[in-house]
Amino acid sequence: MRQRSWAEPWKIKVVEPIHMTTRTERERNMREAGYNTFLLKSDDVYIDLLTDSGTSAMSDRQWAGMMMGDEAYAGSRNFYHLEHAVREVYGYEALIPTHQGRGAEHLLSRLLITPGDHVPGNMYFTTTRLHQELAGGTFHDVIIDEAHDPASPHPFKGNIDIGKLDALVRQVGAERIPYVCVAVTVNLAGGQPVSMQNMLDVWSFCRARGIKVMLDATRAVENAWFIQQREIGMRDRSVAEILRMMCDLSDGATMSGKKDSLVNIGGWLGLRDEALVAKAQNLVVVYEGLHTYGGLAGRDLEAMAIGIRESVQEEYIRSRIGQVYYLGERLQEAGVPIVTPIGGHAVFLDAAAMLPHLPRDQFPAQALAAALYVESGVRAMERGAVSAGRDPRTGANRYPKLELVRLTIPRRVYTQAHMDVVAESVIALFEEREHVHGLQFTHEPEYLRFFQAKFAPVGGPVVLDGSAEVYRADVRRFALSGRG
Repeated sequence: MRQRSWAEPWKIKVVEPIHMTTRTERERNMREAGYNTFLLKSDDVYIDLLTDSGTSAMSDRQWAGMMMGDEAYAGSRNFYHLEHAVREVYGYEALIPTHQGRGAEHLLSRLLITPGDHVPGNMYFTTTRLHQELAGGTFHDVIIDEAHDPASPHPFKGNIDIGKLDALVRQVGAERIPYVCVAVTVNLAGGQPVSMQNMLDVWSFCRARGIKVMLDATRAVENAWFIQQREIGMRDRSVAEILRMMCDLSDGATMSGKKDSLVNIGGWLGLRDEALVAKAQNLVVVYEGLHTYGGLAGRDLEAMAIGIRESVQEEYIRSRIGQVYYLGERLQEAGVPIVTPIGGHAVFLDAAAMLPHLPRDQFPAQALAAALYVESGVRAMERGAVSAGRDPRTGANRYPKLELVRLTIPRRVYTQAHMDVVAESVIALFEEREHVHGLQFTHEPEYLRFFQAKFAPVGGPVVLDGSAEVYRADVRRFALSGRG
């Protein structure tokens, strides 16, 4: 049977013009931003793949819902709409809204962690680990070894290694482990999913030892899709059904609604234990606002309630993952080293493999992200040693096994043509990769340094030498665009 093309399950109603720049402009912009893509102005970015957080396009129904925002300080009807949506789709009885997922992480850490506690999880995430450390806890990576190998074909590289988890429990005692944090999917492993069987195994292990299981459910819908597609016995279940099964194997979850829930701002903490709910409602009043708005306007609560239901539509999630796969497969065909299997929200470039001439202390992933912008105007972000930060005890740089650049695709924003441009840009840079220079710090913040750090190239004035071929390609591209 002849293969049929696919198309996005939506049509465009409103468009936003995007700015195209010259290479000279991009070199200046990158220099002024201290070679940190987070510090670029969005007006200077052509295709923005920095993050999928808060960058989704909302549907006409979500925009209509925003016009129905009840901006009452207390008891907004939109809160109750959101609460009902979370109960229906995720299964958590109690909802504590927050301004974004980071607020939920903060509340959870303050609620459950006491100084000296240990928190195992399937690979660290930057903000999650920082909140745990600020609360006095120590993070422990208990993910399977395959997660640290970018070329491993394991279909569920986000799985927790029960042996590692058991060893930690034996070492520190179950009473010093307030919860296991299970990220679904695992961002820094390349958007890799966790299997249903592994979640069941973790749940059973923790139940027997009195340890809570908390999900980072930020991209749980994407995880559910991978389970449907890859796990034996799951193909006939809907994504919505699988999502609910996942959440049933947990005591609660933190959520950044800026991802799966298809909104530009907002998050929540979902819980089951009534005593913990009461404490969470007390804390959210201190840090986020009243427990029925959590730092959000009524219109934002309504948009999230609608987005939650849209996120589990089969047509939507199929196209969402399909777009990521399209980009990843084009790069694979060209020989560009990426993390495999391709994940759910992004394609991750293996910067260490792509730039073997750069030592880790010259931050290859940071350099690659900066060079990609200079080459094409495409903005990506580093996920390597800069993101990993420093060991709080020794002050030494952490060097994770994965040194990656994340090409993060916003939901319902870009077309297949945009993905073609991104692929061609990365391939062009790959062919000129020996011209990429390393970076060194000129400014390093104390916390979450990757957001605001500044760098300078090592051994030269630019991060990417302007070879003749690169310039010729740039001239051709912009001549076609009409800018000359």
